[in-house]
Amino acid sequence: MNLTPREAPPVSLLRLNLLRTLYLVIVVGLGFVVWPNLVVRMRPYELMEGVVACMLAAFSLTCAIGVRYPLLMLPVLLWELFWKSIWLVAIVVPLWLAGRLDEQTVAIAVTVVPVLIFPFILPWRYMADRYLKQPADRWR
Repeated sequence: MNLTPREAPPVSLLRLNLLRTLYLVIVVGLGFVVWPNLVVRMRPYELMEGVVACMLAAFSLTCAIGVRYPLLMLPVLLWELFWKSIWLVAIVVPLWLAGRLDEQTVAIAVTVVPVLIFPFILPWRYMADRYLKQPADRWR
């Protein structure tokens, strides 16, 4: 039995730099939106507002690691792609089809829709090889 991980296909330098750019855009964007409120807050957060702010701050720190290690941190981008896509399909589309899309949902959707560029940047062949074809880590 071969226990060594197989070699994933190479990822082009262009794709690596696109991934780095994506991570950096997330870091900078959240750096302007989330971190100032966390550092200098005039009023206490509501419970879920505080949870979301802290999760986004942690996400930005994780994406900062992705600037240096873009392939190692791919699961972070997959998580972002998955939750935002699920939210758009399960929440926004039904509201839109029912004619019940409110301003608050539209405002959030506008910030979520840019995730639609992720599929064009992610190295799908590499990920399929690494996450689907490569033998799983041992269970025992």
